[in-house]
Amino acid sequence: MTAVFGVDIGGSGIKGAPVDLARGVLAQERHKVLTPQPSAPEAVVAAVREVVRHFDHQGPVGLTFPGVVVDGRTTTAANVDKGWIGLDAAGLFREALDLPAVVLNDADAAGLAETAHGAGRGQEGVVLVLTFGTGIGSALFVDGVLVPNTELGHLELRGKDAERRASSAAKERHGWNWEQWAGRVDEYLDLVEMLFSPQLIVIGGGVSRKHEKFLPLLRGRRARVVPAELRNDAGIVGAAMAAALATA
Repeated sequence: MTAVFGVDIGGSGIKGAPVDLARGVLAQERHKVLTPQPSAPEAVVAAVREVVRHFDHQGPVGLTFPGVVVDGRTTTAANVDKGWIGLDAAGLFREALDLPAVVLNDADAAGLAETAHGAGRGQEGVVLVLTFGTGIGSALFVDGVLVPNTELGHLELRGKDAERRASSAAKERHGWNWEQWAGRVDEYLDLVEMLFSPQLIVIGGGVSRKHEKFLPLLRGRRARVVPAELRNDAGIVGAAMAAALATA
């Protein structure tokens, strides 16, 4: 089949690569550029074009976005420029890349990859994939079916967005050690476990590379809590999966 490309747009970096969909892995080493600041649509599109052209890719492109995406339109923008709100992002990328393009929520993309090829593979019932980075992304699955755009990082916790208290960016911002941060993560997991009663919680995002430093510090709970297997490549893989499905 035609090669499928995944791009993961984050608050701090934009990374992409061709994806081996059969195995759920990157087909080549990913290429990364810094997310422009400010992250206005025109600047981000230019950065995405640079990532895709680095591989001279011709074919469908899947792109993640750190916010709610409905029918290719970005309707929130918590950690990027507000100019994205209400934008036909899929159309914008299709025009700029001159390629078929699909846009979806970044955590949803990571969740699709983890449930198909990673830590959530074959798991029935309720699975919650959480990505800890600039914010907290969430992907909720019921018997393998995605409930899109849950955005559980914006649940209120002690009067603030939960991601302001428990994201990995909050850890860096406040200079917390792993034990201090694990206490914040535990408080957040208590909240989502109370609301959704998942059987499995998968912890992803860039911090999952260091899962051995904080997962053992978390309290025991009803849900199994495991690290993401695809680590920070999950968004790229899931974006490519979504593009392949939409262009099949």
